[in-house]
Amino acid sequence: MIKIQNLNFGYRKAWPVFENFSLELPEGKVYGLLGKNGTGKSTLLYLVSGLLRPWSGTVETDGYEARERRPEMLSEVMLVPEEYDLPAISLERYVKINAPFYPNFSRELLEGNLREFELGGDINLGRLSMGQKKKVIISFALAAGTKYLLMDEPTNGLDIPSKAQFRKVVAASMTEGRTVIISTHQVRDVDTLIDHVVIINNREVLINSSLDALASSYRFEIRQSGAPADDVIYAEPSLQGNYVIARGQGSGDNSFVNLELLFNAVTVGALNVQQ
Repeated sequence: MIKIQNLNFGYRKAWPVFENFSLELPEGKVYGLLGKNGTGKSTLLYLVSGLLRPWSGTVETDGYEARERRPEMLSEVMLVPEEYDLPAISLERYVKINAPFYPNFSRELLEGNLREFELGGDINLGRLSMGQKKKVIISFALAAGTKYLLMDEPTNGLDIPSKAQFRKVVAASMTEGRTVIISTHQVRDVDTLIDHVVIINNREVLINSSLDALASSYRFEIRQSGAPADDVIYAEPSLQGNYVIARGQGSGDNSFVNLELLFNAVTVGALNVQQ
């Protein structure tokens, strides 16, 4: 479990990113971490991985304080940042250097992921495009077999076919007990992957719920203008009619949770759910 208690952190004393922030994330789920720009999504991933240290409060992974960066924790946590560079060496050399830090690393899974991304052969990391580098680092991160995988905007830089490949390799790499946290603005790229959504601002968790619970408690629909609206919590106009979130028993099907609509409703204060 990832457990964050009374977290205070910022890059400047006069401008805190988190103030008395708390959050618990049980293991074995794929979390979608959402929030407006500047609310600390990327920062939170860096704090969980131990690359940043809180001013005060605690950030723990399976009982280990992230700030201590103990080998027992680091071998079970993998971070894929939004921006990064790779050394101008062969993939074989890169794997030889980095794989030993991860006891559950699978060469077979790495090669399978690279094939799915249509990469193979003698790969020189220094000659790859940014999109290709992202495919390599995602493939390696999934193959590392860590219990916790943190990904910051993983689909940025990927073309449309590659986004479909991304969803496929992530789904194929999920094992019982593995926890994946995907911080993203591109919710449509990952909405078929995640089973739990967390929306944050700097001071609090605005929503923390499984998609099953949301789909069972609310209806996400398109309604024509003039249709009854007594049960509507939030609505947005569209060319097809009005996208609405309505009270009442939903279908229980994750596909009926419109994450963009949910995000907009939560960030304007129309909906607040804690599960």
